[in-house]
Amino acid sequence: MDFDIKTLDNGSAGTIGLPDEIFATTPRTDIMARVVHWQLARRRSGNHKVKGMGEVSGTTRKPYKQKGTGNARQGSLRAPQFRTGGAVHGPVVRDHGYSLPKKVRRLGLISALSQKASEGRLVVLDETGAGGKTAELAKKLKVLGWHSVLIVDSVVNETFLRAARNLPRIDVLPGVGANVYDILNHDVLVITRAGVDALKSRLSHEHTAPAGEVHEEHAA
Repeated sequence: MDFDIKTLDNGSAGTIGLPDEIFATTPRTDIMARVVHWQLARRRSGNHKVKGMGEVSGTTRKPYKQKGTGNARQGSLRAPQFRTGGAVHGPVVRDHGYSLPKKVRRLGLISALSQKASEGRLVVLDETGAGGKTAELAKKLKVLGWHSVLIVDSVVNETFLRAARNLPRIDVLPGVGANVYDILNHDVLVITRAGVDALKSRLSHEHTAPAGEVHEEHAA
């Protein structure tokens, strides 16, 4: 399908043909949900920790004799029923990440791209340009009507990134870092002409890569 190419000055720069197998498929919401859950699980730090019975400080002596006191028998003041005791089945440091098939991750990204295209929230940009000042970029984005936008380029221009990183709800990613969560988390998806080529190369490479080769998706 053909898409109009815009410029940051709200001008036109011709048209570009986008492959239907990437930008015009039927979006799979179930697959996108699986990929987002996988991304957020890998993002979790997993450093929550509580002390168990064997880790809390305190004496190991039996509080009182087993029989004859009229109280319930107790073996340690570190037991969880006491105020200073350890927690039972509490959280421990662990990795929340899990593996997700590469084909599922690829289909999730294609579904996210196709959904933005079907909703009319996909914009192809000629180029990001040199960047300039944050105030100048904010004015251009306001004219374009982009308030929550993810910009995908083949390689992120550092000058443009410096101009955009102080603007709320404006994120810039390289083509290798485009992911389902960030695409769905922004109202408008903007892909540069070079970014389109990067995505086509990435998705075609992931499709033809050997079965044993794993490409981890970047979760920004």
